[in-house]
Amino acid sequence: MSADDIDVVRAGFEALGDGGVEALLPFIHREFQMTTPAEFSPEPDTYRGREGIRRYFDSFYDAMDEIRFEPGEFREAGGRVIVPVTLTARGRTTGLEARQELVMAWTLRDGKATRVEVFATLDEALAAAGERP
Repeated sequence: MSADDIDVVRAGFEALGDGGVEALLPFIHREFQMTTPAEFSPEPDTYRGREGIRRYFDSFYDAMDEIRFEPGEFREAGGRVIVPVTLTARGRTTGLEARQELVMAWTLRDGKATRVEVFATLDEALAAAGERP
């Protein structure tokens, strides 16, 4: 883990915010995997590779017009980049805004994300990374 890995994750969030999912894809390793836990999704699922990331975002855009991932402080823990995130989405038909706080733990190899784990709290993410909260 290095400051470079933090820079890669930060740049990935910026690319997503500026250009959407297609702009994020250069940051995704071909062996990428992310699982959405049941506490964050009515339909938990595992997403693999670039097609998986596209499918993840397509599931959002089926119901939402606007989706924003706003990262907090980026930090290293146990070889991962830990990032608290505020997810904000606006309903396609209702126009109502929903917010969800979560923490992502990014694992990188060769300058690309191979895994993202999602946690409810920073303490849970740090513990999973082998760090004391």
